[in-house]
Amino acid sequence: MADEATVAVAANFTAPMQKIAGEFERASGHKLKLAFGSTGKLYAQIVNGAPYDVLLSADDEIPARLEKEGLGIPGSRFTYAIGRLVLWSPLEGKVDAEGKVLRDKNIQHLAIANPKTAPYGQAAVEMLQSNGLLASLEGKFVQGENIAQTFHFVQSGNAELGFVALSQVWKDGRISAGSGWVVPAIQHQPIRQDALLLSRAGGNPAARAMLDYLRGPAARQIIKAYGYDL
Repeated sequence: MADEATVAVAANFTAPMQKIAGEFERASGHKLKLAFGSTGKLYAQIVNGAPYDVLLSADDEIPARLEKEGLGIPGSRFTYAIGRLVLWSPLEGKVDAEGKVLRDKNIQHLAIANPKTAPYGQAAVEMLQSNGLLASLEGKFVQGENIAQTFHFVQSGNAELGFVALSQVWKDGRISAGSGWVVPAIQHQPIRQDALLLSRAGGNPAARAMLDYLRGPAARQIIKAYGYDL
């Protein structure tokens, strides 16, 4: 008997989750409905009764909070990926291998995800603070609601460069287009992305099966191929 689960997915994990969902559906016979957005927005929707069965967050704080608030199944939470931040431009040679371009006084616009709702935005702010660059660049921010919108700002040329998720520009073991600097993980708090089975889905076989699949070798291979650490 096939069942269906609705999965709320952090925007940075859009491409890998679409691929994982397809593989999971073929392997299990279950069906998945995917909803994408910033982790902060997804949290607000869940608190307000949105019919999600699983949350794939861009951080580890929101799933822990939902579990504490009684909206997640205790013991179901785990880290499915560790995100990597990249400073990226669609222009070849624009971003150097050490990120020195951030000290260029001629930068007009720097895209960044909202640090209050998007963990990748928070990581970018931490990186700029640790390098003494926040004060000089803050006035040049073009702020995206989530990492998907932030990527669009850079890709469309509304910002010359921006901090995006490595998964958005990574293919076949390298940055697939333009130029980028993968921010050393030591320059910000780890972007631990946690999964959580939500309370309404305690008896949903598709939701539980999807989380089991996410921990398995087939999903992990896809996650790693998109530039995440495991």
